Amino acid sequence: MVRSPKITWNGYKINRVKSFKYLGIHVDDRLNWLEHINKQLEKANKMQQNLKRIAGVNWGISQIHRWTLYKTVIERMLAHGSSAWCQNPTFKMKRKLSSIQRPFLLHISGAYCTTPTSALQTILGISPLHMQLQFEARFTTIYRLRIPLPPIITDIQPQDLEMKATGWSTHPSEHLKPNQISFEDGEAYIARKDITNIFTDGSKTEHGVGAAFCVLTNGIWAYQWSAKLNYNNTVFQAELTALHEAVIYAFHLPNYNTSKIRVDNRASIMESSNSKSTNETARKNFKILLSNPRIKVSWVKAHAGNIGNERADQLAKHATQHGQPYSHNKLPKPHIKGLLRKRMIEEWQTLWKNGDTGRKIFNIMPSVSLRPTNWIREDVIFFSQHGPFPAYLKRFHLSDSDYCSCGGIATALHFATEYICTVSWHMRKPAPNFEQEWLKRVVNNLVSRHKIRGIIKLISENRDIFRPP
Repeated sequence: MVRSPKITWNGYKINRVKSFKYLGIHVDDRLNWLEHINKQLEKANKMQQNLKRIAGVNWGISQIHRWTLYKTVIERMLAHGSSAWCQNPTFKMKRKLSSIQRPFLLHISGAYCTTPTSALQTILGISPLHMQLQFEARFTTIYRLRIPLPPIITDIQPQDLEMKATGWSTHPSEHLKPNQISFEDGEAYIARKDITNIFTDGSKTEHGVGAAFCVLTNGIWAYQWSAKLNYNNTVFQAELTALHEAVIYAFHLPNYNTSKIRVDNRASIMESSNSKSTNETARKNFKILLSNPRIKVSWVKAHAGNIGNERADQLAKHATQHGQPYSHNKLPKPHIKGLLRKRMIEEWQTLWKNGDTGRKIFNIMPSVSLRPTNWIREDVIFFSQHGPFPAYLKRFHLSDSDYCSCGGIATALHFATEYICTVSWHMRKPAPNFEQEWLKRVVNNLVSRHKIRGIIKLISENRDIFRPP
């Protein structure tokens, strides 16, 4: 509108603004989120200056600590509210986010400021910022907001995912009896008529996930149960499921019997004895144990020759292939995260493969990964060929000549194989058509990389020696 409408509330005029801040997110009148990204850029610049102070070129905190600071502090700050504004980033948003990420990549790696961003991302195992934020947005959308994602991303529905319970499962004043839970190893099996011993176990193999429990009474195997869970369920879910079924079985036994459930997984016992647990299965276990003090749970050391534990383990392993399907368990949180992360890596790989920058690094590292390489600053300089080499300086108009003092073209390969002042670190020069294979072998050879580091340090400290007179 040419002239904005006049709005009043109880006699007070409400002025029109181009943007406002709500819950830490800046909403602009065009809903293109560029205002929010610009505000994030201001905050990131302050953090970048702080990181620069503690991470100098030749001093300061180590590279892995810089990497950790970025992933745990800076990236988390930038990801705030990403589900609202970074579901489908535009080209302009991607470019701005890349400009925010680039200074951090340079400070983490110690590379020259002209090194391509895509190469630094691959070397450091840090995905493009817009992809990381989109991953966060997708996960929040399906897991927390319970909104389905497009089928092209994943066909999993929100109702298929395991959800965290909130609040207390019972009144805070209610607790289990002190003798109901035991974490002391041992409690050897005792054959008594008034005690029912139940052993539980969960297992995950290449065939699937299984849960089982068996009942030992007076030296006789009175009952056994096993089931096959979804392949994507975790071992912890299997352990909790086995404990849950054992607790239900003990609940239906005659009241004059004392049941001792022996579990070889401490985490499942701790979760089931915690009234504030957020796991639904653990909450059910707690409520049954609370109402039945005669049911006791104790920890037993796994694979220590205990006949009950060994039998339960065999049943759980057998159930991974031949057990009856158990449909009560839902998919765990790590599963959906893994799927979305895999999708992000596929998109990143396509971008890296079809990109037009960082090709020297692409020829050495054609595949992307979230695991950082163990390259230090000298490695990055040599393999990217963005460093104190006359050929590089000439390319960026920082030098009048690309020759070194010996008359050869002063590339990184020249210093590593031919230059007389670096003869102590020389390696055999490859044929032109085998240069890429030679670089790949050097990357995987620690001795060769130590030689490269010596060369780069020598050049950096004595630049005038390597320039032509």
